[in-house]
Amino acid sequence: MQQVCERVILKRSGIVKTRQLKLLWLLKLVYAISTINTAMADEYSLKEFAEMSLEDLSNIEVTSVSRAPERLLDAPAAITVITNEEIRRSGATSIPEALRLADNLQVAQKNSHDWGISARGFNTELANKMLVMIDGRTVYSPLFSGVFWDRQDYLLEDIERIEVVSGPGGTLWGVNAVNGVINIITKSSKETQGTYIETGLGNKLKNSTSMRYGGMLAPNVSYRIYGKYFDRASQALSNGKNASDAWNMGQGGFRIDADVSHNDKVTLQGDFYNTNQDDPITTNQGEADGMNILGRWAHTISNTSNMQLQMYYDKTNFSLPRAAAAPPLVIPSGFLKNALETYDIDFQHRFLLNDRNKIVWGLGYRYTHNKVDSAPTVALDPEHLDQQRYSAFVQDEIKLHPKLSFTVGTKVEHTGYTGWEVEPSARILWKVAPDHNLWAAISRAVRIPSRLDRDLVTPTNLPAPFPQSILSGSDNFNSEKVVAYELGYRARLNPKLSTSISLFYNEYTDIRSVSPSPPDIFGLPFPFMIRNNLEGETHGIEISTSYQALNWWRLQLGYNLLEEHLRVRSGEVDVNNALNETADPRHQVSIRSSMNLSSNVDFDAYFRWVDALHNNNGAIAGRVPSYSELNLRLGWRPMKQLELSLTGQNLLHNRHPEYGFPDPSRVEIERSLYGKVQWHF
Repeated sequence: MQQVCERVILKRSGIVKTRQLKLLWLLKLVYAISTINTAMADEYSLKEFAEMSLEDLSNIEVTSVSRAPERLLDAPAAITVITNEEIRRSGATSIPEALRLADNLQVAQKNSHDWGISARGFNTELANKMLVMIDGRTVYSPLFSGVFWDRQDYLLEDIERIEVVSGPGGTLWGVNAVNGVINIITKSSKETQGTYIETGLGNKLKNSTSMRYGGMLAPNVSYRIYGKYFDRASQALSNGKNASDAWNMGQGGFRIDADVSHNDKVTLQGDFYNTNQDDPITTNQGEADGMNILGRWAHTISNTSNMQLQMYYDKTNFSLPRAAAAPPLVIPSGFLKNALETYDIDFQHRFLLNDRNKIVWGLGYRYTHNKVDSAPTVALDPEHLDQQRYSAFVQDEIKLHPKLSFTVGTKVEHTGYTGWEVEPSARILWKVAPDHNLWAAISRAVRIPSRLDRDLVTPTNLPAPFPQSILSGSDNFNSEKVVAYELGYRARLNPKLSTSISLFYNEYTDIRSVSPSPPDIFGLPFPFMIRNNLEGETHGIEISTSYQALNWWRLQLGYNLLEEHLRVRSGEVDVNNALNETADPRHQVSIRSSMNLSSNVDFDAYFRWVDALHNNNGAIAGRVPSYSELNLRLGWRPMKQLELSLTGQNLLHNRHPEYGFPDPSRVEIERSLYGKVQWHF
């Protein structure tokens, strides 16, 4: 019931608004600047389109595991890296589509604009156990402790890589990094010089246009500005009718990178957006808009010591339609409006203590101001809430032997809802042989309460002594907790074959439940209360293998097995009988093929099979059947600066469901075809 209520509360929809004129103005500005400064810009140097070798991929530097650059092969965690080249060749048109390339994620599209994305279970449209960052800026919503994926967009050409860690990351990244971390890292503006124009058109992607221009403000100061807009068509209901979930979005932004001195680098960047979605339930339109600005200073103290200070401001607003309550309550429809401002500061220092100890430590502070205008059927009490969070972390990587290292650390945070939280971890890495590594870890992480967990009220508008609310949050709702045990093997078996295997076993306590209140004078169990009455275990395996079949042909295989066992704590009650937290497939299989048919022609295929999953409407069990789908992309570069491509998505069926309630309200994802033109100059 809790998830059902959340889904309805947070259903998004929209109509084109005049705010999008700001984006059109930005597009014109980008074009004007590019035409004026074309003579000043160096000729765009397009990277080689041949993919990196398996050795190159193994040597990619990642930062999400230890907050310090390290080889992917040497990272003691279950981590997948999605490169810019892989995003381009996949034909992805959004960040959620690009995340399908991570073999250690569960990605389900609910409708045109809503997605459920998680790792190692607990996946829903409002998945709340993943921490997601874009260039170090956390993008989760404290309203439900999850991510509004329809508001997270970027020019995909400017994403350098996406690091996906499955497993707890709370020791370094803090609360809510329970089942994993998604870290989206964009390119420096030095790497995006010149003009870039992209346009796409198809049956589902009705219109997509992006422009970016990069230049130099001074010999050591580079910049870029960009703007983009897209319009996506509705999907279909299971009965074939239009789902009325069309979606459009405009976004613009900038980035400046400066080498202030030999030891100091400064980055300043910001974005703004406006997005609208149609809502099939209310036939009203919702809207969301926001902006952010981030500054980062990196200072090198010595060859063995450096520090970084980062600050950002983020503002989001949304207005979501809420359906009227059914008889006998007869509560009118309305809009739930939310405004959130976030101020965040983060400091970290890395240094080599001696020949054996690498230390990283840091401090953090976050302040949020949240204002909610309640709808007739949904309210938060209090409507206004200010919260502060203080944090500190430390981690020591200890070199026990040239082939053996041990990493131990913890993060402590003080939150407004639950006070002090502690998230320790210990990891060990054994370099069994060159390019053959074994690792193991034990970690603890928490998800702190969201505003819905604590402050939700669903009014009945009935006079006393009748119930005043159907479902309510609870001041006694505590943090959800996990203790995770992991074992992994990562190796480059030979120049043509590499693999990564991860095993995990997670123990969860204080998981969210919905419990009835003691019967009132009428014998009714209202309001239902959000409690911590579930516990249980999950375990599974994640496998990712790459094979260079020929110099011009690479294959990649991914497989996930997930077993979930949640139960109601002894002596407690959950009205859903622990059914609503585990909408996850037991098996997932993916196969990717990347071919360079010639020096200027690419052909890529992506096949996936996803097992059936249970998706429940309250206590009523539902089921989404298993499905298989295929994406194909053909790219042609008639000249160095120009690429033409044709992409087909979900080609095996006219439409298929990936998530949602049972028929007939379930939205099914339709086959799509689109063409794209990309031009650098």
